[in-house]
Amino acid sequence: MEAQDTGVRDREIQREQEYLDAVYRRLEEKIGEAEFLMDNAVRGGQVGTPGALAERDAQVFRAGVHLHRLNSEFEDFLFGRIDLLPGKDGKRGPDGAYTSVEPAEDAVRPDNTADIAETLRIGRLGVLDADYTPLVIDWRAPAAAPFYRATPVSPGRVVRRRVIRSKGRRVLGVEDDLLRPELTAYLDGEQLVVTGDGALMAALGQARTHTMRDIVASIQAEQDVVIRAPAASVTEVTGGPGTGKTAVALHRAAYLLYQDRRRYAGGILVVSPTPLLVSYTEGVLPSLGEEGQVAVRAVGALVDGVEATVHDRQEVARVKGSSRMVKLLRKAARGTQELAAANAPERLRVVVSGARVELAAEELAEIRQQVLSSQAPVNFLRPRARKLLLDALWARGGGARRHDDPELAAEAREAFDEDVSAEDSFTDFLTAWWPELEPARVLAAMADERRLSRWSRRILQHREARLLARSLARLGPDGSGPVSVHDVALLDELRGLLGAPAKPRKREADPLDQLTGLAELTTAADRDPTRRDYRAPHERAERREYAHVIVDEAQDLTPMQWRMVGRRGRQATWTVVGDPAQSSWSDPDEAAEARDEALGTRPRRRFELTVNYRNPSEVAELASRVLALAMPGAVPPTAVRSTGLVPRFQVFGRSPREAVRAETRRLLAEVDGTVGVVVAMGRREEAREWLADLGEGADRVVPLGSLEAKGLEYDATVVVSPAEIADESPAGLRVLYVALTRATQRLTVISGDRDLPDEQGVPDLLRD
Repeated sequence: MEAQDTGVRDREIQREQEYLDAVYRRLEEKIGEAEFLMDNAVRGGQVGTPGALAERDAQVFRAGVHLHRLNSEFEDFLFGRIDLLPGKDGKRGPDGAYTSVEPAEDAVRPDNTADIAETLRIGRLGVLDADYTPLVIDWRAPAAAPFYRATPVSPGRVVRRRVIRSKGRRVLGVEDDLLRPELTAYLDGEQLVVTGDGALMAALGQARTHTMRDIVASIQAEQDVVIRAPAASVTEVTGGPGTGKTAVALHRAAYLLYQDRRRYAGGILVVSPTPLLVSYTEGVLPSLGEEGQVAVRAVGALVDGVEATVHDRQEVARVKGSSRMVKLLRKAARGTQELAAANAPERLRVVVSGARVELAAEELAEIRQQVLSSQAPVNFLRPRARKLLLDALWARGGGARRHDDPELAAEAREAFDEDVSAEDSFTDFLTAWWPELEPARVLAAMADERRLSRWSRRILQHREARLLARSLARLGPDGSGPVSVHDVALLDELRGLLGAPAKPRKREADPLDQLTGLAELTTAADRDPTRRDYRAPHERAERREYAHVIVDEAQDLTPMQWRMVGRRGRQATWTVVGDPAQSSWSDPDEAAEARDEALGTRPRRRFELTVNYRNPSEVAELASRVLALAMPGAVPPTAVRSTGLVPRFQVFGRSPREAVRAETRRLLAEVDGTVGVVVAMGRREEAREWLADLGEGADRVVPLGSLEAKGLEYDATVVVSPAEIADESPAGLRVLYVALTRATQRLTVISGDRDLPDEQGVPDLLRD
């Protein structure tokens, strides 16, 4: 019987191989067409007129993008197939497939037999043959939806769903799901066969690597509903560990671009909680045929030119993340500007028409208060400061008394302003007296404890102000130095409070350039969108507004981070993905208020993902004990598989080093993929030392702090001292829940005395 099954499988693999070969032959034809168009476009630019150059530039760009997409070799370009019954009508969609979702009334004969009327192959890009018949349906097209939506309970027209596994141009295997098992269906006179162990279970059993795979071949029905949801307003998605939230968010970005590329030309921003998660997921969108229009950024990298490289202690993070910082930063911005007065000359002296005019310190202080009475951003007040200084000098010099005629007075005043503004003594004084501030300089000014205590009075407690000042002491006077993820949100807030400094004037365009079009004369290589360093003209400046914003692990954003993200989506539609049970922020209510302010009054649609595809039931059951402590009454997602491998428990003595090394080596021998070792944030550096020089397989081991584990998954996970993780912050139990739900196969918990383990090594927090 096994030999017979192997023969059926080999025959089905061969059939899919023949079809894939035909698809690649067609792709090669399309690549040839794209190369011809690109060459033709380049030759068209040799006319030399500005219009021809602009047209050539656009054609080269479009042809280059198309060629790049066609040349992209994916591991499984063609990954799916559905065999369908006849539909209720004969209407075809733009992709050439029939649009009917439900079968025709006579599709199934009285003896429960039926004929397959249509077979669709699903892939990463749509491919038509020379007669515009679909060879491959793009996974985002409406015709592909039944591949994801159909279930045995509601199969629609789908009789058999097949996942095709391939590498390069070679088909490796097929996995079938029979959605209408009561039918005997025929295709071209042969009975449909079913081979494999089921597509989903096959996908879940694959070993993990250091990068995330797309789930395009194994998207489940409830995930597909979210991915294809209309983009209007706000789409909110909740789901526990392992429900595929991050993958759904990334696939949704690709789907939205496919549906309405013109609408999302303004870009899609995907906000991730950590750089680790960004590097883990960065290959997903290119594998789905989308890159360039989607920016995947960590929260600590949302401000261009700034990258978070250090971690704040939890008590400091709670201060920096609080919405109280808005009021403090407003005071600090104006207070830093006032500090400039201490370093500026005490008097302003200018010479106009041979006469010396002077303003004393008291007058200058009064002018400064007048300027600061405005609520405009501090840097935007510089023109106001300049005008009030000139007003005072004009009055002090008696200019207003010398002219009775209003027209003569206006002319004299204009000449006075021009003369004074041209004097070095005036411009040097203004630069010193009202400098243009950078956000980093204000943040550095807050490192002075006495000064910060004065600014933060009635905003922060004295201890909070001291913690904040000491954490900022790592910055130099100009603001240079390492910043944390929470500092980045403060810098972004200050950028709004200060206003952007005036930029130097650009050189005026040379009329000759306009006549000759030389400014546009670039090579096709310069504008090649396939180059890794290519950035489209609209992307060269920092982008601060997006057409759609996707927030992954939204429950972790602090109020200040919500304000930062909100500024990038003022006119955007939103997708917000998260799980309150995994929140690492200590005050969820305060964060929810900031989130509601960022999202505004837009209508919201809510979805919930309920199935845990990552953890085997044995791991999920253990993690649910912590969930019951962290959020009593919360319902964990349902695990869909069991491995029979129960979590292991060990106890270490004075140091966990040897226990962690030994257990990591054991797990490396048992799994083909990665092993994550999760420790309390304060032990991150220790963990790296423990796991150094492990020998063979060491490149598959990832030591990480508890807050860095969010969104990641490993074949095996070692969690070290649950009590240390739980005690790190008021949200520690929720952080521990995250740590316990990273494993796809095996979980080991290593405890110390602090964990109060019983005789089996089970720590107090994980006992029934």
